Amino acid sequence: MSGNPAHRSPTLSVIIPAFNEARTIGLVVEAVKEIPIDTEIIVVNDGSTDETSAILERMRADPRLKILQCKENRGKGCAIRLGLEQVTGEFVVIQDADLELYPRDLMPILEALQKGVAEVVYGSRFLNGKKRASLKTYIANCMLASFTNLLYHVRITDEATCYKAFNTSLVANLNLTAQGFEFCPEVTAKVLRAGYHIHEVPISYFPRTKQGGKKLRFWREGIRAAWTLLKYRFASTSKILKNKVCPIRKQLNSWQN
Repeated sequence: MSGNPAHRSPTLSVIIPAFNEARTIGLVVEAVKEIPIDTEIIVVNDGSTDETSAILERMRADPRLKILQCKENRGKGCAIRLGLEQVTGEFVVIQDADLELYPRDLMPILEALQKGVAEVVYGSRFLNGKKRASLKTYIANCMLASFTNLLYHVRITDEATCYKAFNTSLVANLNLTAQGFEFCPEVTAKVLRAGYHIHEVPISYFPRTKQGGKKLRFWREGIRAAWTLLKYRFASTSKILKNKVCPIRKQLNSWQN
């Protein structure tokens, strides 16, 4: 690797999928820029029909930004997978464009990765209780986390969190196919099937309403998430990893028995 700082890989890559987020996309990008580490920001505009595209184009000159403009809306999972193709950082995390989660909370997540606490770190909205979530949202998320724990013999509190962070080499080897919101349960299932531990750290949560632009319909997506978790619990190992030769193949095979 060149000693020139301009050619040094960033520590953290932040992928921001965005669809019709003109009200907050600029605020999110600026908040991520304030993180006191070497960061690249990959914004994937997933076919927005509002002013999101124009706002991003005005930011394009910033060397820390990579902006992908998609002509059609294909879904959050597809946007994240496109972003993953552009990642050059040692670690990668997903950041929603709606400011429900605030980027300052990325620091303890990154610290856990850098210290080697785990190779996968989730920011949990519920590790310290309900916080600002509505009762309906809290119950639905608890049910999904409990189902994950039952299927995969783990103990996590927030499967559906946006803040999922990984060693880049790890997530690059997962055979990810999700198009929409099922990205979250898919990546969770495949991380756990591959034998990795998910470490959680508490984060802040500022939920928005349907009137405020929230797009996720939790009960419908919750059923889809549960099916995704179940499907990959019993899927063949070829559907979990891209690399056929893997040091954890023995553990993967043990899940099949």
